[in-house]
Amino acid sequence: MNEVAIDIPFDRINPDTLRKLIEEFVTREWSEAAGPECTLDEKIEQVLNQLKGNRAKIVFDSISETWNIIPQP
Repeated sequence: MNEVAIDIPFDRINPDTLRKLIEEFVTREWSEAAGPECTLDEKIEQVLNQLKGNRAKIVFDSISETWNIIPQP
């Protein structure tokens, strides 16, 4: 397989699953980037807004079978 990273359209993910993905991402990678004064819900909303605004995307790495949210160039 030549393709390593596969873009996953966020709007094709079940909303409950998407929220859980973003929550896991926020607690793993992004908790301090949003500032300590932000609540978990606010951080999740910030990431969701980045996805909706095409400033971030969800990618799946087919080799490691892991996913991540990365900034859009």
